[in-house]
Amino acid sequence: MSSILIKSATIVNENKQFVADLLVKDGFIERIDGTINARADKEINAEGLHLFPGCIDDQVHFREPGLTHKANIHTESRAAVAGGITSFMEMPNTVPNTLTQELLQQKYDIAAHSSPANYSFFMGASNDNIDEVLRTDVNNVCGVKVFMGSSTGNMLVDDPKTLENIFSQSPMLVATHCEDEATIKSNLEHYKQLLGENIPVKLHPKIRSAEACYLSSSMAVELAKKYNTRLHILHISTERETHLFSNDIPLKDKRITAEACIHHLWFTDQDYETKGNFIKWNPAVKTEADRDGILKAVLDGRIDVIATDHAPHTIEEKSLPYLQAPSGGPLVQHALPAILELHYQGKITLEQVAEKMAHNVAICFQIEKRGFIREGYWADLALVDLNSPWTVDKSNILYKCGWSPFEGTTFRSKIKHTIVSGNLAYSDGMISDVPGKRLTFER
Repeated sequence: MSSILIKSATIVNENKQFVADLLVKDGFIERIDGTINARADKEINAEGLHLFPGCIDDQVHFREPGLTHKANIHTESRAAVAGGITSFMEMPNTVPNTLTQELLQQKYDIAAHSSPANYSFFMGASNDNIDEVLRTDVNNVCGVKVFMGSSTGNMLVDDPKTLENIFSQSPMLVATHCEDEATIKSNLEHYKQLLGENIPVKLHPKIRSAEACYLSSSMAVELAKKYNTRLHILHISTERETHLFSNDIPLKDKRITAEACIHHLWFTDQDYETKGNFIKWNPAVKTEADRDGILKAVLDGRIDVIATDHAPHTIEEKSLPYLQAPSGGPLVQHALPAILELHYQGKITLEQVAEKMAHNVAICFQIEKRGFIREGYWADLALVDLNSPWTVDKSNILYKCGWSPFEGTTFRSKIKHTIVSGNLAYSDGMISDVPGKRLTFER
């Protein structure tokens, strides 16, 4: 589709709300004005609807290649655009792990024909692939991912010399999963001695503890300060960690940034009683004080972006006993509605939603011409009805795994249309399979 005219939308952008028309042509936002009288291939009456910059999710696990019984790039990117997410950055703990430039390119090749969302993929770091990491193209790849704690897959980087090499030599942003492995192993052994193999999931935040998170995050911050590394710490899960970050300089000048995830802003350890392994994530969902402290840091600028850590597993896998059940859950389809629910609760403004889920991600990663509703920028847009309640159930879940931790939740906001690089990717329940674009970076 070469042109779309959106009429009378309430545009939420750059700390403002205003009613205007918007013209999309040849993939880009050509014009924003009070009234636009122009012919277009498609006209959308957006009166009463809110137009957000499309969300950019800087942390997803779409499981392709190698784990496609759980998910794949096609199914999960379709769920993403249905949720107002127009671009994603995908993680390297697939099978095989994305540890060479050739394996990285294979994932780009898959997305180029199968993803209706825009895409980028992290280069993975291991204990012995620094030469491959240094070959990464800074203008065409979002960043380097370092697992400073083990999670799904076997990509733990625990060699101090390797960490020094990565932090001192990486040509681009380093994104880290921070949990101290020795602390986790000690905690796990303690509970195994007490309970054997019958450990309940409610002890997950005691095993993957706040101390484990802080030890690892603080070490990453120290390394970044030592080498002036561009560090981005993913999925902050404790209130204590939020004090590692500052809000006293503009985001574009920060060398150390942080991310909060939907599940850590929504669930608490009280929810293990009803949700069980279906809210088992690494890092763990922790206390109400942690949840509230993370939101406070999001709002005051210590934490810069909101993402999902979308990481699906099958129902069968999640139904296993705690020690066998994998960590992670699907979130891309429901992330924006969940955050907008927090808006209804008076916890976050619409302008802050646009800032944390689009503007700031673009700034953090230096994404070229995306993340804002501006003339001359790519047309990545989410048109939302803030007063259209719907309930999450299996009949409307698009994830390949077929479940959601939000099942039974009624959201008051519904995504009506999602435009990806000028293409109407999602419209009132219908998804177009026109491929999105590869993200590029101004570095």
